[in-house]
Amino acid sequence: MEQEVQNHEFSDLKEEKRQSSERDIEFLLDIPVELTVQLGKTKMLIKELLQLGQGSVVELEKLAGEPMEIMANSRLIAKGEVVVVNEKFGVRLTDIISPSERLSQLK
Repeated sequence: MEQEVQNHEFSDLKEEKRQSSERDIEFLLDIPVELTVQLGKTKMLIKELLQLGQGSVVELEKLAGEPMEIMANSRLIAKGEVVVVNEKFGVRLTDIISPSERLSQLK
């Protein structure tokens, strides 16, 4: 018993794929990202931490004038310098980490 084979035409998927990727990008643009600026770091013992009081000075590993690290969700994305804008602190970006370097941080 032989069955008859019928040809079928499929619609072009490229248009649907393009619309889908545009929706995906729009979805990603609304995801919140936490930005932090890291002034510096230090390590201390718990007993030293407990001795801190008002007016105490904590020495950081960074030198004065060194660029600050700008982090997005705890990942380094740029470096910058402190500025004052309308009596508030801000950061002027001086160096953006390349996309390939950012991807290598994810590993």
